[in-house]
Amino acid sequence: MQRRHLLAAAAAASASVLLAACGGDSTPNLIEALELDADLSLLLEAVRAAGLEGALNGSGPFTLFAPTNAAFGALLAELGTTKDAVFGDTALLTAVLTTHVLGAEVRAADVPVGRAVTTLQGGIVKPVSVGGGLGLVDGRNRSANVIAADIRCSNGVIHKLDRVLLPADKTVVETAIATPGFGILVQAVVAAGLVDALSAAGPFTVFAPTDEAFAALLDELGTTAEDLLANTALLTTVLTYHVLPARVLAAEVPVGADITTLQGGTFSVDAGLVITDGAGRTANIVATDVLASNGVIHVIDRVILPSA
Repeated sequence: MQRRHLLAAAAAASASVLLAACGGDSTPNLIEALELDADLSLLLEAVRAAGLEGALNGSGPFTLFAPTNAAFGALLAELGTTKDAVFGDTALLTAVLTTHVLGAEVRAADVPVGRAVTTLQGGIVKPVSVGGGLGLVDGRNRSANVIAADIRCSNGVIHKLDRVLLPADKTVVETAIATPGFGILVQAVVAAGLVDALSAAGPFTVFAPTDEAFAALLDELGTTAEDLLANTALLTTVLTYHVLPARVLAAEVPVGADITTLQGGTFSVDAGLVITDGAGRTANIVATDVLASNGVIHVIDRVILPSA
């Protein structure tokens, strides 16, 4: 509750400054709002360097998640680079900035928490609830907080952020490779020849079994990793049963309904995030919404199997 009051106060203060600077009788557009807020001067400089000023001067409406100067400073430290290097790379800068823009006006209370929100860049961010306030998770699974919400502009709305968002830079396969605990899954994807398919545009949802889950499956089947990896047909059937041909975040999973997989079989998920597979076995979803450039990964503690 206290955080909500602080957000409201910060938004009101920012709006008052902007309106006062405009003489109190007009509402600035997005670019004018950036010009009037000293704490957003680096964002304005970045917008101009990327050649996006004209677009944000347009009729919109837009929602701009606006990183503060401190957020830009933290990004440069995080990336180990300089402002000149980032602002001089127009393609990168455009991708980063359009990750902060929605092609509609969305007030903070209307942001769909837990669901995929598509940005002008083409990727998604995931809104989350943080201590009664609003946060965002970007395509690289980094988190930012909204520190001032609902700053009204004539062509949209601004929400200030304490961190710069970045677009996704890894596919679901690359994400699995970079994540500890998925060694056998990665070996299986390679052995089944599915790397290229799962590196395509998608989007996909991958229910990713851990190494422990695969070890338990080998015991259950009375086989070895070598035999399983050598059986390409079986391996392909099992792996594609773990993939949906769409991006489905945890909050978007249709609870209790049959969910059709890339393999063609179905499974169901209950409200406790427990999967019941085609063979009547259960698995727990133990981590959700690991975002990637072409989909999302949910971690499961058991390999699921189709009815056959």
